Amino acid sequence: RLANIEKDRNGHLYNRKSDFRVEYRLLEELEHSMTVSRKTEKAKILQQLLKIQNNVKRLQQQLKDVKPTPELVDKIKEMMEEIENAINAFKEEQRQIYQQLLKEEKAAINELSFFERKVELWVLGSSAEKVLKLPSARVTVDETLENHLPEEVIEFEKFLQRTGGWQGGWDDYDHQNFLKIRTKHRGRLPYMDEALEYLSGRTKEDIEQHEKWYQEFVILHERKKESIKKWKEKQQQEKERNLREKEKSEKMLKERWLKREEAQKQKAEEERKRKQAAVEVWKNQQVVAVGMDQASQLKLEEKEKRQQQERQSHVKLLLEKNTLQKKVKEELEKLENEKREETEKEERKKIGAKEISKFQEH
Repeated sequence: RLANIEKDRNGHLYNRKSDFRVEYRLLEELEHSMTVSRKTEKAKILQQLLKIQNNVKRLQQQLKDVKPTPELVDKIKEMMEEIENAINAFKEEQRQIYQQLLKEEKAAINELSFFERKVELWVLGSSAEKVLKLPSARVTVDETLENHLPEEVIEFEKFLQRTGGWQGGWDDYDHQNFLKIRTKHRGRLPYMDEALEYLSGRTKEDIEQHEKWYQEFVILHERKKESIKKWKEKQQQEKERNLREKEKSEKMLKERWLKREEAQKQKAEEERKRKQAAVEVWKNQQVVAVGMDQASQLKLEEKEKRQQQERQSHVKLLLEKNTLQKKVKEELEKLENEKREETEKEERKKIGAKEISKFQEH
């Protein structure tokens, strides 16, 4: 059904043979502009969603492929904050766009309602005018129309109702002959004799009365045309005023939008600088922490190295002491052996001497 409606609309609005092609061209350009705008907005939204989706996938990959460490936890936390900020920014932007669209929809509905009322009034006015143009019309003018139509129009229509319509109660044949003769003599009185000749069945009083009616008809009809002309001029002025107000409103909306856009950019820039500053602080803290860890590690390594050297020196002293003790012991043992051998030697000498003495005594 929607496709059929659009087809009928395009057939009427964009038909090259249409008398209103120039006016409809503006609608065509507006529709094209709005279509391009919608496509651009759609591409922008898809790009934002794709960026958020890629960040989420990257975070999931980080959670799957690596072992948990303090550095990884901080990195994942930072990624999660970035994703959360992106989602919140996207939601806020879409909320503001939705609110703006609601305002524009409300304004469009109000404007359409206003024009619908004007069209209905115009249709009612045209319908009443058609009815009152009939020779036999005796219908009174509707009070609702009296409240909206110009006073001269109402006066003219009432005049027609009161005096028998657009021919003053005469039939078409007599009225047309009357106009023909009157135009021939340019409304001067000498036309009366000729009128009596052509308008058989009409008396001089009838023609004079019809002349009086026609003069008033012409005056009231001219007033009506002048009134309608002024009304159209007023409508045109009102249209131009509404257009100026609309342009002013659109300009104000654009300025507010630009201010809001600039404020959002400034806020985003401040947020970026804040995050950058926080990252720099975190990096400095990490550098300080790493420096302190390295200093502590060096101090510990020096302490262990010093303790190792002390242990080595102590072991060396013990080894040297043991070696000296071993040498002393060996020397003592050597002396003892030599002394024992000397003693044994002396004992053998003594025994030998005793044996020799005993042998000599025998």
